[in-house]
Amino acid sequence: MNKVAKKYFFENVNIIDIAEEGKGVGKSDDYVLFVDKAIPGDIADVQVYRSKKNFAEGKIVELKQASPYRTQAFCEHFGTCGGCKWQHMTYEAQLKFKQKSVADALERIAKIDVGSMSPIVPSPADKYYRNKLEYTFSNKRWLNDGENRDDTVLNMDALGFHIPGRFDKILDVNHCFLQAEPSNTLRNSIREFVIQHGYSFYDLKAHSGALRNLIIRTSSTGEIMVIVVFAYADEEEVQNLMGFIAEKFPEITSLLYIMNQKKNDTIFDQEVMVYKGPAYIHEEMDGIKFRIGAKSFYQTNSIQAKRLYEITRDFAGFEGHELVYDLYTGAGTIANFIAGQVREVVGIEYVPSAIEDAKINSDINQITNTKFFAGDMKDVLAADFVALHGKPDVIITDPPRAGMHPDVVNRLMEIGAEKIVYVSCNAATQARDLLVLKEKYETVKIQPVDMFPHTQHVENVILLVLRG
Repeated sequence: MNKVAKKYFFENVNIIDIAEEGKGVGKSDDYVLFVDKAIPGDIADVQVYRSKKNFAEGKIVELKQASPYRTQAFCEHFGTCGGCKWQHMTYEAQLKFKQKSVADALERIAKIDVGSMSPIVPSPADKYYRNKLEYTFSNKRWLNDGENRDDTVLNMDALGFHIPGRFDKILDVNHCFLQAEPSNTLRNSIREFVIQHGYSFYDLKAHSGALRNLIIRTSSTGEIMVIVVFAYADEEEVQNLMGFIAEKFPEITSLLYIMNQKKNDTIFDQEVMVYKGPAYIHEEMDGIKFRIGAKSFYQTNSIQAKRLYEITRDFAGFEGHELVYDLYTGAGTIANFIAGQVREVVGIEYVPSAIEDAKINSDINQITNTKFFAGDMKDVLAADFVALHGKPDVIITDPPRAGMHPDVVNRLMEIGAEKIVYVSCNAATQARDLLVLKEKYETVKIQPVDMFPHTQHVENVILLVLRG
């Protein structure tokens, strides 16, 4: 082995932790090594393929000793697909390291005692748990090992997921373990039909092609929504494909399509056309119905969403007289879920269409003690808003991964509600916000919840109580 190669080859590396993106963490000499597909407890020889000043990324050349947490990955696409990066680790180990990641963030960033943290709530199902998946059509299929890029007879069309770090390459998916049937059969049948009939797949660089995205939504009520997003398809192509889907899958309750010729995949500013059925399906939780449209947000793990909201409600400890502010309310899921146990809920959300969904969800459940407002949180949640609607007894906040804007955190400090229940999908940004809030609030309860098995993602609910 020459000097350059040897410099970037490490023998008998002990993997001591696991990082985001499913990489194992090891230490050798002056390097921190992030190793693909490595698990705490592994001992391996590692070849570095990318190095920086104080850390490097590498892959296992030889596994010298397998971790007791290691198990066989169940998906044929593991290691290529960007999802389910922890599936080579037992589910019990995944829960252990998710719990640790939350505790580490809260202790390291927020400097708070995590002695009140409860054991993470596992997902009852670790496969087929998602109610929504979005696939991409592309004429630039990712080639698997053994396929020759110069083979002119290769079919380069794909319907699947983006390759991590390669926005223009799509992995053609045979079977995905994230969403229950008819998801896989639907996707594979649609792919077969459009290839057989000569439809063009989208070119992500040239922005051309007939077919762009396929979105499949299912619900615990048994309803199914399918949305086909076209780019430059003609009317005959649209009608033929939609007719095929409707005939082959009569169980679909809402069949929709969109014409999107923008340079990005977002559909929130696009018109949704109905081919069959209503423009929505329903989800149900504790007897409350939620209308789900093509653009609606709803937690993608329905069973765990119910548990998450139960924990949120229980942490708040409602007695019936409370005025509650529900920040980042989305489609009003939490607001409507708790409305029957409080005096009034005021929901605020940035996306106007989500607020319209929230109002509809109140109406269809005959809930009359909710109010919803659209706008930027830091602008809406001003002193005059609180003066008009009243000082809340409880604030529930469920921000996006970036956490709350500093102005919003400061407003919570000024408002001084007796309780804050902070729901987060990113323990690091939650901890950053808690570093400020802890000046006035005591952390009383901490409850991680696993919404996304086989990934590093974890939800966390914290109860904060005003000091003094």
